[in-house]
Amino acid sequence: MDFGLMFKLFLVSLLGKILIAEGLACNWGTRATHPLPPDIVAKLMKDNGIKKVKLFEVVPEVMKALGNTGIEVMVGIPNELLAPLASSVRVAEDWVSQNVSTYISKNGVDVRYVAIGNEPFLKTYKDMFSQTIYPALENIQAALIKAGLGRQVKVTIPINADVYQSESGMPSGGNFRPDIHDLMISIVKFLNDNGGPLTINIYPFLSLYADPHFPVDYAFFDGASAPVVDGAITYTNVFEANYDTLIWALEKNGFPNMPIIVGEVGWPTDGDINANKEYARRFNQGLINRINKGIGTPKRPSPPDIYLFALIDEDAKSVQPGNFERHWGIFYYDGSIKYPLDLGNNRNLTAAKGVRYLSRKWCVMRPDADLSDSNLPQSINNACTYADCTSLGYGSSCGGLDVRNNASYAFNMFYQTTNQQKGSCDQFYNLSVITAIDPTPVRDSSCRFEIMIDTGRHEQARTPTTSLAGRMYYYNSVLTLEFLLGLILASFC
Repeated sequence: MDFGLMFKLFLVSLLGKILIAEGLACNWGTRATHPLPPDIVAKLMKDNGIKKVKLFEVVPEVMKALGNTGIEVMVGIPNELLAPLASSVRVAEDWVSQNVSTYISKNGVDVRYVAIGNEPFLKTYKDMFSQTIYPALENIQAALIKAGLGRQVKVTIPINADVYQSESGMPSGGNFRPDIHDLMISIVKFLNDNGGPLTINIYPFLSLYADPHFPVDYAFFDGASAPVVDGAITYTNVFEANYDTLIWALEKNGFPNMPIIVGEVGWPTDGDINANKEYARRFNQGLINRINKGIGTPKRPSPPDIYLFALIDEDAKSVQPGNFERHWGIFYYDGSIKYPLDLGNNRNLTAAKGVRYLSRKWCVMRPDADLSDSNLPQSINNACTYADCTSLGYGSSCGGLDVRNNASYAFNMFYQTTNQQKGSCDQFYNLSVITAIDPTPVRDSSCRFEIMIDTGRHEQARTPTTSLAGRMYYYNSVLTLEFLLGLILASFC
């Protein structure tokens, strides 16, 4: 026995595990009313050993903050840009020049992938992007080659797991949906020919959310109470079964070695009865353990790159398909830690540093206000129309509050969202008052009465998406002109 060779193999294996443990990847979304300054987020990622990040759109301040950090970047192209990019190679060349080449050459951003569109084949889109996704893919690839980036930057398309299915219900029955089968094969072939991976988003939480009879343990990596037997393979979790369904689909269509990235996978902490910190910690710790140990799936023992969804909560994100959409972060909106996670190599989560907040003031229901006041329901509704009240829903972290605390939570979220603007706590028919005493219920520490980040006090704070009005667009309601003017004026104060 060659002990020298065995020792070398051991060292290679050990080094590989160390590199994997230090190579975490995440999604960084920026749809927040009070976003963390990008330089603080970049430092947050470095402090937690996150080496790769996926962005959903190009935000100049975010890209600049990632420059010379050593963090590998996947930049996203929103679906609404697919049509113009598909219409002309010149449009694609301009996009690549402005959003990729410039940041690589001038800011030292390590761009590795361009993600074209985001889940463009969702059935809810009703084929809205089916005609533009492939020509946009071709044009961006051509533009990258012309810019001299064809080898450094690869194209990909993030797709939802609903692009494939199995009539047998087993992974081995996997194939692409009939309505998009030929298009998917064309996309896979194009990516394969150009060295680009296929990016897939897998959400075990949504399986549990959509089906009340779904076996809970099967959603997690440590559960074994509801195994699925597929020939010689036994699946104990939905992630592996889902991923291998895609592998079977690729194999059946002639792409057994197609590289794959898991672009999104995670678990939310609020907004649904199954979205809580206990379940999120259980799932994400199991996921990180797999990454650190280099565990793949039965059909693909070699692990893919996995981008955890998500880094930080986004309080201005759309709430479709549910209120949990604003609570996927492993960190709260301000970069504080939600729950402990062992990152491997004796490393635990590290909170964001240098975060500054608005004054320690809250807007709450007046102690002498009458709970039977006819204006109270409308006041709560108005507050939650313009602020994030998703934590108040059934089964959520603040879902058990009494009427008075429920109103106080709504009033305070409105007050904080408007930057504690003078007069913003006076919008509720004399039912509210400002207090310097933290109203967070002691009996339930999971329900947080927030104080927002003071973005104006950070020198490197990024300009909100287009404008304050642009940020508020992401709420599912239309702002009144009076309220909008108030917000704009407040942004200059």
